[in-house]
Amino acid sequence: MTDNSYDSGRLNLPFVGICTFGKYPYVADWDSIDADIAVLGAPYDFGCQFRSGARMGPRAIREASTLFSFGHSGAYDHEDDVTYLPAETTRIVDIGDADIIHTDTENSHSNIEHGVRKILAAGAIPVVMGGDHSINIPCINAFDDQQPIHVVQIDAHLDFVDERHGVRNGHGNPMRRAAEKSYVTGLSQIGIRNVSSTARDGYVDARSMGSDIQSVRQVRKLGIEGMLARIPEGVRYYVTIDIDAFDPSIAPGTGTPSHGGFDYYEVLELLDGLTKRGSVVGVDLVEVAPDYDHSGSTSTLAAQVLMNLVGRILHNKDSA
Repeated sequence: MTDNSYDSGRLNLPFVGICTFGKYPYVADWDSIDADIAVLGAPYDFGCQFRSGARMGPRAIREASTLFSFGHSGAYDHEDDVTYLPAETTRIVDIGDADIIHTDTENSHSNIEHGVRKILAAGAIPVVMGGDHSINIPCINAFDDQQPIHVVQIDAHLDFVDERHGVRNGHGNPMRRAAEKSYVTGLSQIGIRNVSSTARDGYVDARSMGSDIQSVRQVRKLGIEGMLARIPEGVRYYVTIDIDAFDPSIAPGTGTPSHGGFDYYEVLELLDGLTKRGSVVGVDLVEVAPDYDHSGSTSTLAAQVLMNLVGRILHNKDSA
């Protein structure tokens, strides 16, 4: 039987039109968000300690995401026998970027927090594209009037520095700032490896403050199901993904690449399992710095991960 719906309306190929995330509708009025998922850009990278450039991440991820703009058909996965992101029921919007004020961390972070609060007030799930990992700090701050959350971090670096030369809100600090929150019930820090962003005392502090820390090699020994079993079940998850969690062979476009990282399906299976184990209520994906990857594969990977994660959040939420 022929489905003629493919031939109705505009063809709207990936290289046509304006680059919103997944070509979903753009909402400029943050008081008029009516969606299940709202995507926000946070193009801030003043928290970097080495290579900058993640400020261009949201723009690059948006452009890459047009490859996965499924139009009428949704995204059929024959392994799962599921059509994710079906057009008739998918309610996703792109609300643009938080305003960034150059050299001003406090007000830039405040603007990001404001955007996330607007999304939460609308009853939508925030999906935030960084930017460096410090943008997680205002994202987590915005959950202070929500129900408790468990933070799942997929990353090469622990990011648990308390303070360094007076800096408390750089991209080495976000998991420490999260752990301090009364409404953060614990952290699962996954993929941590090699020379890291945090000294030994930071690891001791992280574990004492409720973190479970697993490297890539430890996750592979456990298996994905074994790793999932270590994460509290039936709770609300905030997921933060640093693109350097992936091996630089597939994600070279980042400020602090770290060899020995995950491959695509390891992370996808972990995220898929997470959406079935509890409720994902917030997401950020950070540290995509497209100028270090002229092939565009890092931005494409980021877009693909987010599209697949969002599809599974919505499908498994509706199936629960």
